Amino acid sequence: MNRATLTVDGRTISANPGQSVLNAALDAGIYIPHLCSHPDLPPQANCKLCVVEVAGQDGVVCSCELPATDGLQVVTQSSALLQRRKVALELMLAGHPKDCVSCKRYMNCELQAMIQYLGTVHSRMRVTTRKTDDLNVDNPIVVREMERCIQCGRCVRACDDLRGVGILGFNRRGDEVYVGTAGDVPLGEAGCRFCSACVAVCPTGALQDQFGIFRDDLPWEEAIVPCSAECPAHADIPAYLRLIQQGRHSEAIAVIREKVPFPHVLGYVCNHRCESGCKRTALNSPVSIRNLKRYAAERDTEHVWRGKGFHKERSGKRVAVVGGGPAGLTAAFYLNKLGHDVTVYEKQNVAGGYMALGIPEFRAPTAVVQAEVGYIVESGVRVRYGQNVESAAALKAEHEAVLVAVGTPVGKKLRLPGADFRQVYTAVDFLRASRLGQTLDLGQTCCVIGGGNVAFDVAGTLLRMGVRATVVCLEKGEAMLADREEIESACSEGAVLFDGHSNEGIEGTPEQVTGLRVHEVSEFHFDRATGALVETAVPDSTRVIACDSIVFAAGQATGLTEGFGLELNRFGYPVDPQSGKSGHRTSLDGVFCAGDVITGTSFVINAIESGRQAASLIDRYLGGDGQIDEVLVERERQPKIGKVDGFHLQARQELSLRPAAERVCDFQPINVNFNADQSVCEASRCLQCDLRKDIRKSRIWSEYAVK
Repeated sequence: MNRATLTVDGRTISANPGQSVLNAALDAGIYIPHLCSHPDLPPQANCKLCVVEVAGQDGVVCSCELPATDGLQVVTQSSALLQRRKVALELMLAGHPKDCVSCKRYMNCELQAMIQYLGTVHSRMRVTTRKTDDLNVDNPIVVREMERCIQCGRCVRACDDLRGVGILGFNRRGDEVYVGTAGDVPLGEAGCRFCSACVAVCPTGALQDQFGIFRDDLPWEEAIVPCSAECPAHADIPAYLRLIQQGRHSEAIAVIREKVPFPHVLGYVCNHRCESGCKRTALNSPVSIRNLKRYAAERDTEHVWRGKGFHKERSGKRVAVVGGGPAGLTAAFYLNKLGHDVTVYEKQNVAGGYMALGIPEFRAPTAVVQAEVGYIVESGVRVRYGQNVESAAALKAEHEAVLVAVGTPVGKKLRLPGADFRQVYTAVDFLRASRLGQTLDLGQTCCVIGGGNVAFDVAGTLLRMGVRATVVCLEKGEAMLADREEIESACSEGAVLFDGHSNEGIEGTPEQVTGLRVHEVSEFHFDRATGALVETAVPDSTRVIACDSIVFAAGQATGLTEGFGLELNRFGYPVDPQSGKSGHRTSLDGVFCAGDVITGTSFVINAIESGRQAASLIDRYLGGDGQIDEVLVERERQPKIGKVDGFHLQARQELSLRPAAERVCDFQPINVNFNADQSVCEASRCLQCDLRKDIRKSRIWSEYAVK
């Protein structure tokens, strides 16, 4: 391509074919004032600030519309041009508020920067009062303060040219011209996709993001896609939702596998923090991201991700991983890809940790867990089963690095009279026995102590075993720790709930439990200094709930002791001596930690991300660069998303819950997955927030070499 050569203010610059003088000058570091122009938008010449003088021509011309041609001689700075620009800016300011300091865009406003550049304080023109500023300002997600609009037209062009939606235009009422929708209807009624491209290009505070919709403790590049920002692994959620919408399920799973090696398991058990951040919530309800992940995983027959990504040369370094749960297996998977020789030491005879032995079959099917564990083993990770590692130091003597990822495999019992009776179990022991097919003496009725998700997992398992289940917990109603869906599911299956109750003791003898003595509480809290329970009991509310067994779902511990060779805190968690807190590093050089052994019992996705971080850290310790980011499928963005009537009203698709009387009779998944139409409909509800990252930010005058 032949580039044009022209002169700007005596400087010779070159321009790409078809480039305007404005953009050619800006690319060369020469600033020409402008407000209506944007690097991603076609020119419109509304603001009249980019006027220049051209040798051999009378008058001035807008440089945004002036083609850069060979031999052109342009002047951008003169007293006449300055005067014209000041008048143009003052006309904009005639109806503009003078409350810059109170504007949310203060210190981040192109108009304010232009006022500083031209030295204009406020308009010398007669102040005008517009009558259209209050039209169509009551909208979700996009805050419209139209008294701040300078009618540059950027939002109109972004809506049309960038997104293909085209619902914004210049309207007229009387002698006033303003930006609005056809008929001045709300954005949703006009078919808005709420992509916020209009906000991204607005040079003033006329269009803003709804306060609180993005986190302010993260860099803009992360916060702008709130679902990915909330995901502990920061998966590229909009990308895989688009692929699901297009029916490209294996490619969608490939995108997920760039961050997590257990997409199918997460489709069942992820706590879906991404949905709590979903911007769609401000319209009606979040996208059902977790369920779409499960849908795609169940249709991933091509496995396009196999064999892709990085595979570094073998380093000859040996790494031992203690614990084959989600954290340990994730770390082992990446360490193997990084070229190290990895062996996982698993205490049980099955790998998967809490995914395999701590979550009921009806929530995390064994076949799903073992299939994804199998992919990790196939990648080259060795797993040694039935290995009870008693000393980290001894293991370190045989390996260049050790990762401790034992989780929290020991259940806790409250200090209640009778807690040592024979029919009293912990949730960890009970759920593990259930998954391994082991028999426990439960009788006909069991009381479950605890109000979290684990308690209701236990209750659901008991009911499927033909044992009546009662759940007793301190919390009441909305304060309960378990997800509402888990509570409702268990109760509909027949579990009896005693919320707002405290435990006094277990009735019976060491050989036979007969009941649980409880009383009702009106309020409670835990003392910050001692951790002791402080409660207000309801008078005369003590009662005994008859039962044949008890299961404590009251917390878990690491089970590590001083004999393991690491410095531990009083709760049994390894401590990093440098920080005095639990972290990836330990008191023994070359021994690291990941997962619940750092954080306490948490969610599978948190353990996976902890395993990723540990793998990167260990690789750097072994002399590598710690780089584990990879791309398993190329992205194909389609920025022109188009107008969709009623988009803002599209209802969230929910999974069909099997009838309680049917599901309580087996250990099959409790709900039925989406069908094809539902998956496309649900994936299409995504606002595609990531497209906004492709919109370039306009630079202000102070960012140029020649101003």
